[in-house]
Amino acid sequence: MKNVIAFFDFDGTITRKDTLFEIIRFQKGAVVFYAGMALLSPLLVMFKLKLIANQKMKEIVLKFFFNNTPLEKFQQQCNEFCSKRLPALLRPKALNAIAWHQAEGHKVYIVTASAENWVAPWSETLGIPVLGSRLEVKNGHVTGLLTGLNCNGNEKVCRIREAVHLTTFQTIYAYGDSSGDREMLALAQHRGFRAFE
Repeated sequence: MKNVIAFFDFDGTITRKDTLFEIIRFQKGAVVFYAGMALLSPLLVMFKLKLIANQKMKEIVLKFFFNNTPLEKFQQQCNEFCSKRLPALLRPKALNAIAWHQAEGHKVYIVTASAENWVAPWSETLGIPVLGSRLEVKNGHVTGLLTGLNCNGNEKVCRIREAVHLTTFQTIYAYGDSSGDREMLALAQHRGFRAFE
């Protein structure tokens, strides 16, 4: 049956860890990562208390570590992350589910709040498109801000509807692990919440 589509969240669903922190650690090293997290800890506490919005906190972290990084250098390190570090973070059950959907001829998308920069180099090896957050680039450098909204919550549904005509699919699968996936899961007849843990 080919008029079937499956949407997979990435962080926590396909992976065992949040890749935002893993990409920072990979690119900057453990010492810089932990020193930065210590400096940002008061803001991270405020975020946990819901005093700082998700997108604002993400931009604070990204700007702290990556502001004014040449895009070419940043992307090269994202590519290396996908080949060297990411494989150890992947959930085998999630990979099996992706392989099953592809073997059945289903269309598969990854829909993630993570930046496309460090997800697409991996997903493209499987022939899977990514709908993710997009980093702002100015004069060839990453700023740490996002272009548009963080791809989380209702924005996941908006991005899906921009990319796909859902009415052309008889059956929809969706997989996620957090409240940020709730709206995406609601699109599907077959919902896998924390299905690969």
